[in-house]
Amino acid sequence: MSLAADLMTAPASAASRRDGVPLVSLRNISKTFSNGTLALSDFSLDVPKGQFVSLLGPSGCGKSTALRIVASLGEPTSGTIAWPAAANSDPSREIGFVFQEPTLMPWATVADNVWLPLRLKGQSRRAASERIDEALAMVGLEAFATAYPRELSGGMKMRVSIARALITRPQLLLMDEPFAALDEITRFKLNNDLLVLWQKFGWTVIFVTHSVFESVYLSERIVVMAPRPGRVFTELTIPAPYPRLESFRTSPEYSEYCRRTSDALHAAIAAGET
Repeated sequence: MSLAADLMTAPASAASRRDGVPLVSLRNISKTFSNGTLALSDFSLDVPKGQFVSLLGPSGCGKSTALRIVASLGEPTSGTIAWPAAANSDPSREIGFVFQEPTLMPWATVADNVWLPLRLKGQSRRAASERIDEALAMVGLEAFATAYPRELSGGMKMRVSIARALITRPQLLLMDEPFAALDEITRFKLNNDLLVLWQKFGWTVIFVTHSVFESVYLSERIVVMAPRPGRVFTELTIPAPYPRLESFRTSPEYSEYCRRTSDALHAAIAAGET
C-alpha cells in the first residue's frame, strides 16, 4: 500500500485506542451569529478519548467557533453535543482551554496567573500551591513562579497559559492556534513539549491550526474544514509513530503527509468558493 493510501486508512496509534467510546461527540452542529453569519453548518465530529486531533482550515472556516462550542463558551444554533466517556456529570469541569493569546493578568505573578482557575472555584492560594507547582513543572517554568508577564518572552507567556489550562487536570485540552504568533524556533520547541506532555498524561487534545506542517507534526488525525459555512470536508490519519523527533520533520514520510494534507486543504478551500 502506498504512503498516500496509508495516510487515509492506517489505524490510529495506541494512544487513541485506550477507549473506543468518544469523549465528545458533536452531531449536525450549526451556528448562526446574531448578524446572520452562518459560521458552521451540519458539523459532526467524534473525538475518541486520548486522541490528538487537529482542526485544519483557512481563517474564517469556523474552527474556533467549533472549539468554543465544545468548551461551552458558545451555544450551537442547532445540533447536539454528547459526552459518552466523560467521568464528570459536568463535562466543562474536565476541559482546559488555551487561547491564541496568553491573556495573562499583567499585575499578577506567573504563579498567581496559573492559580486563577482554582481561585475562581474558591480554592485558596495556600491550598492550591502544590497544584501550581505541579503545573509550572509540567511546562518547565518552576524557576519563574514569582516573575511577572512583562519579564517573560512570548514563548514563556504561552507556557504560563498552558500551565493555567492544566492546573485543573483536564481530560480534554482545547487549543486555539496557541503558537501562531510565535517565531518558528519557539513554535517547534513548544510543539515538541506539547507532544511529550500529551503522551505522558494521556489527555484528549483538539488543536486548531491553519498550518499544514504543524497539523501533520502533532496529530494522529486531521479534520480538514471547508469555509462558508464551516463544515468537515475530509479527515486524514497520520500514522507516523510517537515520539516524533526532529528527524521526522525532514523525512520523506513527513513531506508526503504534508503534500497530501495540503492537497486536501486546497480542495476544501475550492469547495467553499463554489
